[in-house]
Amino acid sequence: MTDDRTQNIPVKLKNGRTIRVEVTQTGREDVALGAASEFEEVTDALEGIVEAIAETINQANPTKATVKFGLEIAVESGNLIAILGKGSTKANLEISLEWTKEAGAVKTIG
Repeated sequence: MTDDRTQNIPVKLKNGRTIRVEVTQTGREDVALGAASEFEEVTDALEGIVEAIAETINQANPTKATVKFGLEIAVESGNLIAILGKGSTKANLEISLEWTKEAGAVKTIG
């Protein structure tokens, strides 16, 4: 069953190409924006999320880090937005960190 608040709309990327993105209406406005919308709002949000997560991970200084998350793309006040989690929805954010102990290395805490 398709959610009538969800539809595919054309979205223009920075390189000039247009893709179709499935979006969810968040308010009373029409989801169809007519002309291709700019995807920059979504990529700016993604960049901010990645920078915040990377800063925290860098402070932990792991040997290896893996981050997985999903974004929902929605229309709000006629603009595309990225949603990590909204309302009662739980955001899915999976982070794995690994530390490899070097042979002969001793780490002192305190």
